[in-house]
Amino acid sequence: MQTKRRVFLKGSLAASAAGLAVGAGLLSPRAVLAAAADWPEAAFESESMDSALSELFGSGDVAESGDISVKAPDIAENGAVVPVTVESSIADSDRVAIFVSKNPTPLVASFDLSGAKPFVSTRIRMGETDNVTGVVHAGGKLYKASKEVKVTIGGCGG
Repeated sequence: MQTKRRVFLKGSLAASAAGLAVGAGLLSPRAVLAAAADWPEAAFESESMDSALSELFGSGDVAESGDISVKAPDIAENGAVVPVTVESSIADSDRVAIFVSKNPTPLVASFDLSGAKPFVSTRIRMGETDNVTGVVHAGGKLYKASKEVKVTIGGCGG
């Protein structure tokens, strides 16, 4: 009986705190809605890496760089969850994007890191064995690095 009372009191306290935060305007979707206005929808719907690059960055001119590291497993047993880390040591890096060219839509993720360390770690989907490419925007130019990942079970409908 005591346990149920404590659970009820904790739940009531959490619900009232959330209600107060919403009422005070502390929890609102304003920031999310503002970000949605800048959503690069055409880039995420592009069916080729070149067109996605052009839509996302305004240019498809990308140079290879040894200052970008792409970490991913050599073999991904399940293409639905492939851990990927992209890190840049290029000065003024402000945006990072992850591409898998053989996916139905090659642009997997895009991050605006203005004022933050250019480091991204996430899990992506891969339909088949391909290169995972990290593209970094720094100083008005684009740089990339790639790593091949062999996929044994496809994640994009395979």
